[in-house]
Amino acid sequence: MTSIDNLALDDHGSTDDRAPLVLLHGLTYDRTQWQPLLRELDRIDPGRRVLAVDLPGHGESPRSATYRSGAVVDAVHDAVTAAGLRAPVLVGHSLGAVLATIYAARYPARAVLNVDQPLRPGGFEGLVKQVWPVLSGPDWRQIWDRLLGGMGIDQLPADARELVRTRTTPRPDLLLGYWEEIMSSAAGQLAAQREHELRFIAEHDIAYVYVSGSEPDPAFTTWLTELVPSARVEVLSGGGHFPHLAQPAELARICSLVAVD
Repeated sequence: MTSIDNLALDDHGSTDDRAPLVLLHGLTYDRTQWQPLLRELDRIDPGRRVLAVDLPGHGESPRSATYRSGAVVDAVHDAVTAAGLRAPVLVGHSLGAVLATIYAARYPARAVLNVDQPLRPGGFEGLVKQVWPVLSGPDWRQIWDRLLGGMGIDQLPADARELVRTRTTPRPDLLLGYWEEIMSSAAGQLAAQREHELRFIAEHDIAYVYVSGSEPDPAFTTWLTELVPSARVEVLSGGGHFPHLAQPAELARICSLVAVD
């Protein structure tokens, strides 16, 4: 483990002419979520520079005064810069894919791999606003457990299920902190921001790949490709919300291909 600019991370490989990868995990998890992917990358693309980051407040990274997305993305960029990386491929799962998308619209990036994050707040925004009083009280854990129950963990292989269940630290400060923007934003504001970011990505020819655990809603695919005509959708079935753990070899293949496109 290395600490760079106040973020804990694992730094793999060495800088060469291959685009580096930056791996961003989902809410309440940590950089160990990427261990299966890292093993596969070491097998098919050995030596590529890869940073697996613990987001602020997660894993071995310290807690932060704010978890607003802009501040978190700035912290990631500071670590990326301090590590000597330029224009990386951002690989993000769930919340991490939101941050990867924002990063690519704010800082130099080669590509974004969005792992199972449909980006449009929509119904999730409504849900968070509805349950916010519970999240702010002693029964907050029941909300997280309800969400986790719908993520398809039972579809994962046993070792991946164990990783999901043990390498997570749900805390009310994380849920309230990372979702605070949902509560403080006007209806439609976050959706408009995501669309602005995706248009920027399209205008600057940044590759964008959406990796889903099941066939995405056709309306989502239409929405995404209207904003980023070159965007690709890859389906890695069998892992619910965690396709990177169900099929790490396939995700490694996608990472390696996108990094050289």
